[in-house]
Amino acid sequence: MSNETIQAVRGMNDILPDEAGLWLWFEEVVRDWLHGYGYRNIRMPLVEPTSLFKRAIGEVTDIVEKEMYSFEDSLNGDHLTLRPEGTASCVRAVLQHNLLYNAPQRLYYSGQMFRHERPQKGRYRQFHQVGVEALGFAGPDIDAEQILMCARLWKKLGLRDVTLQLNTLGDTASRHRHREKLIAYFAQHTALLDADATRRLHSNPLRILDSKNPAMQEIIAGAPKLMDELEDEALKHFDELQAILKRHDVPFELNPRLVRGLDYYNRTVFEWVTTRLGAQGTVCAGGRYDGLIAQIGGKPAPAMGFAMGVERLLALVQEDGMALPGADVDVYVVHQGELAGQLASKMAEQLRDGGLRVLLHCGGGSFKSQMKKADGSGARVSVVIGDDEAQAGEVAVKPMQGGEQMRVRAQDAVATINGLIK
Repeated sequence: MSNETIQAVRGMNDILPDEAGLWLWFEEVVRDWLHGYGYRNIRMPLVEPTSLFKRAIGEVTDIVEKEMYSFEDSLNGDHLTLRPEGTASCVRAVLQHNLLYNAPQRLYYSGQMFRHERPQKGRYRQFHQVGVEALGFAGPDIDAEQILMCARLWKKLGLRDVTLQLNTLGDTASRHRHREKLIAYFAQHTALLDADATRRLHSNPLRILDSKNPAMQEIIAGAPKLMDELEDEALKHFDELQAILKRHDVPFELNPRLVRGLDYYNRTVFEWVTTRLGAQGTVCAGGRYDGLIAQIGGKPAPAMGFAMGVERLLALVQEDGMALPGADVDVYVVHQGELAGQLASKMAEQLRDGGLRVLLHCGGGSFKSQMKKADGSGARVSVVIGDDEAQAGEVAVKPMQGGEQMRVRAQDAVATINGLIK
């Protein structure tokens, strides 16, 4: 048996206690923000049938072709996949449990997603997303609501330099016409296409427009524009969305090359981007997917959603130096002696009953060594108990950031400490 230390899977990271406080704070901010817009939580499995993602995302996409963690269940032969994104899972759950039977749904979820990519800053094989989905809403008002939601969150998080890019992909007929024109156009320039573009030419030519290859930018710039093919209804929808955003003073940039990497999008697509995370500049993205519910087997219904990358947003939060929550501990209880230990345990429970976060010293040691640990804990107050104090039914209360130590009756300790902390 090897004694070699086992490491985490490459690109799948531990979140250690010193980092977890930031995550917990972020999750609380996000939860309050979502509830403020009436979105309700839904939780789906990490593993889904592989066919769900092939049907929803599109078989000729980078995710399905190269990035999914798929496997055959050795117990029953099922073909399963660790979820690479959340929308398909959410729609599957909504259909399976008939959630749209009498009302539209505003839903959100959060958790791990999995894609086999080359790990780099802001791009990991296990990553975390918050996903927001509004199902059963057809108008541009819900598109605008979700974009306004994002703008509000960036303010809550204190983020700067996050800008909005906007586009419309139109409806099925216009995309089909545009697709045929793209194929004809790029087919005339096959010598200039890279391997990815050549592979996608007949299966998914729209994705060629999203290529980051510098050598292809000139030919892409001359490609037929989807905007020229849009029907009046899709244009009206997009115009109304822009009008709402302008009324709310939300700046945006129209980006006709914004196509998104998933096949299920139609009409509105958007990305919130930053220049401060290198190549991984998209922190939040989404759009309409009016055809997906029917594609997965449900009765046709409109839908709109987006997802944000938690790791990328937290990197920006830390870079912007926002004031983050303080210590996880209010009170550190120091004690020495048998009687003192008994009172210390009882006192810690009473302090917790009073709503305080308490760390009770365990493992013995001198008062000096315990006070060093109290100082290192970040606690705002220490409670010091020796046998003399215990016999008198008293405790010593010491503010950790300066201030006089005071001796108070044990039954008064909660009120005294709350007064010091508040």
